Amino acid sequence: MSIFFSYILLGLSLSAPMGPINAAQLDRGIRFGFINAWLVGFGAMVADGIFMLMIYFGISHVVDTAFMRSFLWLFGCFVLTYTGIESIKNAGSLVEERKSERKETNRKSFRTGFFMAISNPLNILFWLGIYGSILAKTTSDYGTSQLFVYSLGIFIGITVWDITMAGVATGARKWMNPRVLRGVSILSGIILIGFGMYFGSEAIRLLIG
Repeated sequence: MSIFFSYILLGLSLSAPMGPINAAQLDRGIRFGFINAWLVGFGAMVADGIFMLMIYFGISHVVDTAFMRSFLWLFGCFVLTYTGIESIKNAGSLVEERKSERKETNRKSFRTGFFMAISNPLNILFWLGIYGSILAKTTSDYGTSQLFVYSLGIFIGITVWDITMAGVATGARKWMNPRVLRGVSILSGIILIGFGMYFGSEAIRLLIG
């Protein structure tokens, strides 16, 4: 059981560093509330699950080609830059969405998290290294029967962090004054654009090289 909890802690530690997903969750939570912030993280978690399945079935080498990496860097640049610009543009409109618009916002939040994670080459390489190591160690020490249990522990940790970030963003929405909220939303947008520019530079480097 202690090993299982260590994998939950691993999931938490994998999610905690400030990156595009956390910035997007903070922005969505401030602008639209808890559900939208949680859906960004849930979309990213679905993408993480796809990566884990790819590694498990041994097809991860497909995304490790120069062409695919260049494509993913460019796609990630577009997704992050677009999301960041949207965050800055909408920073002044921190008002409750109408019910008819909320459903579309929910779907958009999920898509944002999913595409940000699935198009992030760093995320792909990260899971190749982390989950590839877990796969090798668990299989050699315990057999494949324990792999699902430990993978579940990682996902529980990611889910706990996802809910925590959504709660923090929602709390910020309730307790911060509008000027501070706008500032946080703008800062989140700048962070996302910064990551987007980095992705774009890596794509150019690969294409030129």
